[in-house]
Amino acid sequence: MRPSPRFTFLLSALLFVLVLSTTVRAFAQTQLPLEPDQVSPDLLSNAHRNSVQVTPRGHLNGQAHARFGISGIDSLVNFNGQFFTDGFDSNGNPNRHWYTNTVGNPPQMGGTTTIKAPIIPVSLDLLDTNGQVRVVNGHPLHSDVTPFIGPTVGSPVFQNFNYSSSDVPTQFTDAVQRAEFFSTMKQNWHTLLNPSIVNRATIQIPATVQVQFPDGTILTVPGYVPSTASDGSPVVFMLDLLFNLLDFNQAVNDINGGSFSTSAMNYHVYPNTFLFSIVDEQGDLTCCVLGFHNYIFDPTTNPQQRWIYSFASWMSPGTFPAGLQDVTALSHETSEALNDPFGFNIVPTWQFPGIPGACQANLETGDPVEVLPTSTVPILVKEKGQVFQYHPQTEALLQWFEIGNPSDAIGGAFSYPDTTALTQSATPCPPF
Repeated sequence: MRPSPRFTFLLSALLFVLVLSTTVRAFAQTQLPLEPDQVSPDLLSNAHRNSVQVTPRGHLNGQAHARFGISGIDSLVNFNGQFFTDGFDSNGNPNRHWYTNTVGNPPQMGGTTTIKAPIIPVSLDLLDTNGQVRVVNGHPLHSDVTPFIGPTVGSPVFQNFNYSSSDVPTQFTDAVQRAEFFSTMKQNWHTLLNPSIVNRATIQIPATVQVQFPDGTILTVPGYVPSTASDGSPVVFMLDLLFNLLDFNQAVNDINGGSFSTSAMNYHVYPNTFLFSIVDEQGDLTCCVLGFHNYIFDPTTNPQQRWIYSFASWMSPGTFPAGLQDVTALSHETSEALNDPFGFNIVPTWQFPGIPGACQANLETGDPVEVLPTSTVPILVKEKGQVFQYHPQTEALLQWFEIGNPSDAIGGAFSYPDTTALTQSATPCPPF
């Protein structure tokens, strides 16, 4: 038997951060009827969204003619592409030739590529200072993901609906991809996800953890902060460092247990779980990360095994402003993972719309739209006589990142499904 693999975690993209002018100590000062550390559901009503930049690590492909993707890896099927425009890379170097790598088969081939999408719903037990499940007013603090499993699988991310980019009903991210490659694809080209619930997990969250800063300062901070959504659903704000450790351990267990596959788009879905960061020794924080996509790899294998993976939180209505709810995070992360599965797609440095000087140099299709006043599109789903409105996020198309070039996407668009969200290509940024 081969020894247990040595897994490595590459964080390739964060969703977005809602910046709060507060501190950890401010949580404890909130006056609420249940517990002194529980925060009000309207805490984020005046929050501002701001993306976290993750600097690309350099494209490992560099062979646009090798249309069947990156060689030497055991992972999802992928294909390569290229475009030409003047710009600066993430190191401030001028460049004109840019390479891309995308999940699926080349659009020119046509046909349907169906990708397994194993989903592991993860519930949370919130512990007290003695390491036991915390009890408030006789009720254990358990955030159960069960109510959100059905709506997640039944959402436009995994089910077929009508879009202008397809002559047949299809999934949300396939519709976005078809809009992007509309001028080069065969009409029957699709990249679809086949969802299945492969396991369930519960993670225990300690009440406090210690964070050590580079100067040696050690700060005791809450591992979580409880709250409640407007519909009564539990909400958990969790320290990102703690979440990354616990979630990574769960992902490794899922790999070793056979639940996650290198040939799949793998998911952890959490119930109203949002991450905050401690940014300095005074306990100042930023909040909240709602999801991310990445890949986990085993450097001891040849070909190298890579598990593409996304964390996304179900979002109950009213928890965040601007219509961010239900599968906003899931749609964002899935689209980004399809467009840049390994985080190596370097593009010309671009500026966030309306935020001069705020720049990135990676192909994160959700980030340019998330800063807009309205970033989601309503999709009505009727099932068993009931109507549910989902809120997936509009995505920037590849053409938006091709600064200065006209768009050859559907209808000359730069965003989709809301083609009015971004009406021209990105504004370039000066070199970093």
